[in-house]
Amino acid sequence: MDIAFKTDIGKKRQTNQDYVQVYRNQANVVFAVVADGMGGHRGGDVASDMVVNHFGTEFQKNTSRDIKEVSHWANDILTLENKRVIALSNQDSELTGMGTTIVGAFVFPKQLVVFNVGDSRCYLLRDGKLQQLSFDHSLVNELLISGAITEQEAKHHPNKNIITQSLGVSPDVSPTFGTFDLQTSDQLLLCSDGLSNMVDDEQLEQVLQKKLTAQQKCDLLIQMANDAGGSDNITALVVDMQGNSEVVAHD
Repeated sequence: MDIAFKTDIGKKRQTNQDYVQVYRNQANVVFAVVADGMGGHRGGDVASDMVVNHFGTEFQKNTSRDIKEVSHWANDILTLENKRVIALSNQDSELTGMGTTIVGAFVFPKQLVVFNVGDSRCYLLRDGKLQQLSFDHSLVNELLISGAITEQEAKHHPNKNIITQSLGVSPDVSPTFGTFDLQTSDQLLLCSDGLSNMVDDEQLEQVLQKKLTAQQKCDLLIQMANDAGGSDNITALVVDMQGNSEVVAHD
């Protein structure tokens, strides 16, 4: 398994409010996670940092290799993290209104659990074809599902950045979970919308198909998003099930 990630401030933002990391629990289950913070001043980076770090620290103590147990555990942690972000936001005026999206993947030997809150995404590349496994909690996705707009209209919709769920905004949070079979040749891409809004699915697919290391793919994806304008923070995390090295960037 070859795992790598990279995050970049982009070309328009003053700070990087994305946060990315990879963890393993006591049963050697891999947890890959990306969070995209929001909120004025320093709120967004505080929210994404605290959620990922606390989630990951707790997962490292976890001993389960049972996919259902881990899924229930993750759902409970997401509820707890939502409350923690709201509580801190209420205590500190500089953090008022902060929140974060999150997308995570638990990688088991033959299965995968993906969850998300917000519009950070998880993709699967299998047999050269890319598919999105996460579910966008966004206004545009709701319009698309209802038939009010087409897929082409969704790509360039003026309200593309309005999300309908995030951690830290509402007392109630309803993460989307999915369980999928995993094959030895599969690749995963987790990313913030700073990548998916700037680089289309066809381009993502082409990069993942290249004979590059996971780190080289992350680097290339970040470069492509910046070349396209870099309008937001950009984060990419690649898990190549067939790769035989595990290189993780820490920038």
